[in-house]
Amino acid sequence: MVARQGNRLAATGCLIGLTALIVIFGIIVSWLWYRHWHDGKVNSERQKKERAALLNQARATADVTARALDTSRATDIDALTGVIWQHSKAPVITYDAFRHEFTATAAKSAPYRAAGILPGSGAGRLTRCYVFTYTHSPGPAWTSRVSEQENDVCRPSSQIGGRVGMALTRISSMNDELLTRAGVQNALDPTRSGSFDIRSVLREGNAMTISVNVSSSQTPVAQCYRFTRPTRDGEGLATAVPASSC
Repeated sequence: MVARQGNRLAATGCLIGLTALIVIFGIIVSWLWYRHWHDGKVNSERQKKERAALLNQARATADVTARALDTSRATDIDALTGVIWQHSKAPVITYDAFRHEFTATAAKSAPYRAAGILPGSGAGRLTRCYVFTYTHSPGPAWTSRVSEQENDVCRPSSQIGGRVGMALTRISSMNDELLTRAGVQNALDPTRSGSFDIRSVLREGNAMTISVNVSSSQTPVAQCYRFTRPTRDGEGLATAVPASSC
């Protein structure tokens, strides 16, 4: 009889312990689900806020660039391209002669504080793609507009921007005697992948001007860049500015 009582007590104790474990497990799962829902909602609101801020910045950039185009009074396509580059830093800038219209494509990003319980989840980054259009309609003023696109639209532009940055580093470190068309081609694209097409290398005073057609590997998008590198008699690193053509 005592043994049966002991067995019953043991079974009751196991049942109570199992029930307690189930309750604790349920509480933990519920808490994790709530944190996942709450953090997702918080992050969505923060991303929405940063997205609005990025769009406002893009519109401000478009307005400033349009005013700069007005005040420049330039008519040369390369000079106008340089004005747009100076204010937007868009890696790809194209010109439609029929519409008298420039199109600049650039991805913009901003960090935000992400909510989360996992280590490293406190930092987030939002990236948006913008297409800037500058039109010179009949009349003296340039007009601008901004459209937000899917990030895929900006991938070729971002890739070209990255390749231009890499080219700046390599051209800046080259010796003067290697600054030839073949030398720059070997430095920038030794495997002949087609990412860089060196069109010309010219010396003007104490500087070398290198025209390079930089291509994206994802889609047939390319942009001509003019790199300027002082000779060793000069000072400073290489600079790059997009041009309408090479």
